[in-house]
Amino acid sequence: MGVLKKFEQRLEGLVNGTFAKVFKSEVQPVEIAGALQRECDNNATIWNRDRTVVPNDFIVELSAPDFERLSPYSGQLGDELAGMVRDYAKQQRYTFMGDVRVHLEKADDLDTGLYRVRSRTLASSTNQQAPAGPGAAAPAAPPRGRPGAGGYGYPPAAPPPMPAAPPPGGRPGAAPTAPPMGQRPTAGAGRMRSWVEINGARHQISGPTLVLGRSTEADVRIDDPGVSRRHCEIRPGTPPTIQDLGSTNGIVVDGTHTTRATLRDGSRIVVGSTTIIYRQAEG
Repeated sequence: MGVLKKFEQRLEGLVNGTFAKVFKSEVQPVEIAGALQRECDNNATIWNRDRTVVPNDFIVELSAPDFERLSPYSGQLGDELAGMVRDYAKQQRYTFMGDVRVHLEKADDLDTGLYRVRSRTLASSTNQQAPAGPGAAAPAAPPRGRPGAGGYGYPPAAPPPMPAAPPPGGRPGAAPTAPPMGQRPTAGAGRMRSWVEINGARHQISGPTLVLGRSTEADVRIDDPGVSRRHCEIRPGTPPTIQDLGSTNGIVVDGTHTTRATLRDGSRIVVGSTTIIYRQAEG
């Protein structure tokens, strides 16, 4: 069973108790849970072959109306969300530098139903890094955020990359020549491929458009009563975009309700009660 589904079931078990009013909010807890998962994925930093560090301190910014509705339960909801993050990290083999915490804050610039997630990596005073090998020093703890950024939104600093194998004909120990900063290497570079992930299934985008909807005529059929027959379409161009096709309930892209948006790798799209993750990579 997926981590989000287990989280949703735990909350449903509390619906008749203290969490009853939470589900009346425009922002659903399971939406926030999905955003926290994506925040971990987007800010994961590889320290070595066996360790990938993700943020452990999260701020969920809500509109004033949503914050007023959720704030009486913020402590319990924060604990549930933190538990979900720990479960997801265990599934993805992520690690933390300290205890996982999720806080709710009010943001006056957000409209009802919209939210924003910020994160940072906070090292626990008792969390010591294991040495990489005999006689090796432990890596330093990552910074707590850049000045002026409030410490949120930045992944931890990664240690130096492991030495690469020397190129054919090169002398052992010689560092490969890197392309100028901001320039992609041309040798071996492939075309950009893109796909969407829905409920754990991957759907490749092979044509100029990908139509998603409830109809059997859609390129990707989504069995969700909140999804229209032809709900939206994705165009994997430069840049990739998503366009609403006159659906009843519209689309939400990265927490913003819209009719058209530019996508990036990891963009989170919500149609009805279904979450779609857009992915792209060279290959």
